[in-house]
Amino acid sequence: MNLQASAQPARGVAASAERVGHRRGPATSTRTLTFWSDIGCPWATLALETLHAAAERRQLRLLVDHRAFPLELFNKRSTPKPILDAEIVAIGARRPELDWRAWDRPEWTYPVTTLPALEAVQAAKDPAVGGLVASTELDLALRGAFYRDRRCVSVHAEIIDVAKGCDEVDAAALQAALAAGHGRAQVYADWTEAAGVRIQGSPTLLTSDGYSAHNPGVAYRWTAAPGEGFPLFESYDEGWTEPLLDRLASPMSPPLAR
Repeated sequence: MNLQASAQPARGVAASAERVGHRRGPATSTRTLTFWSDIGCPWATLALETLHAAAERRQLRLLVDHRAFPLELFNKRSTPKPILDAEIVAIGARRPELDWRAWDRPEWTYPVTTLPALEAVQAAKDPAVGGLVASTELDLALRGAFYRDRRCVSVHAEIIDVAKGCDEVDAAALQAALAAGHGRAQVYADWTEAAGVRIQGSPTLLTSDGYSAHNPGVAYRWTAAPGEGFPLFESYDEGWTEPLLDRLASPMSPPLAR
């Protein structure tokens, strides 16, 4: 998903935050992955859920520093629902184990903005709310709420209800933080930074030792302009996950061959 284009296992590979790994016995935390994305970007959610699932198989707790790549601010509009619908169907057809669902709720309940959800993920980084572990868990849970449970993650009450289901999140502290406006400034700061350093799009994955990837493993194209044609999801290679997890699991790792 680039700057100017819209969003170009059980129940799902990572059906809820309980699949991050901390509810399944001992887990070793990885070094932190920086993940630039929009919760409303299906390709970002595909990458994140695939990586979480791979980490869980290795009994690793994936720690993610989520940075906001707010598509609606870059594009100066909400992402058109027909484009998102088409991409969700394309991904869901190739990766049915994700258990994503087409939106079948009333149109007026559809989340027209993801900014409140992005703000909540940033606010959760506060140690009073739970810190980076809580932010990682909440982000994954909000994605599941949208893509699987078809919940309106634009609405404050829905966000707090999702947070209540997260072990690491103090939902009352999060509610107080959001009431005080926490998280919003960071989303706008991320937007400014992403434009300045030319983050390629949503998702972009970075590590402190030089790894960088945009939409890893995906080969897809639109048959015509988004909104006119269809997304053709030609192939998906999960092979990118293991070298990245090797890198994140090691305190000192050599540069990854690209």
